[in-house]
Amino acid sequence: MLSVIKANYLGNYAIELSFNNHKTGIANLKDTVFNDKRKIFTELQDKDNFVKFKIKHNTLVWENGLDLAPEFLFFTAFKQESTWQDIFKQWGYIAS
Repeated sequence: MLSVIKANYLGNYAIELSFNNHKTGIANLKDTVFNDKRKIFTELQDKDNFVKFKIKHNTLVWENGLDLAPEFLFFTAFKQESTWQDIFKQWGYIAS
């Protein structure tokens, strides 16, 4: 099971993430936060709220209750790497 084991806020909605598979990458969540119109996301448009995340239940969790699947965070960090495209298809993040 994929897990987030370390997270460091870099600025401008980007978070450096380390996973239990020994991969470290940067997930830029700005598009996610600003394009999803659900209230739970719009609350995080305020950077003071966005930076208040913790690692809990193997992923990132924010004070407002939002959590993002570790697989989504991994996809966001590594979506440009050809090595992972088959896995991303299996997870449903890209079309087959």
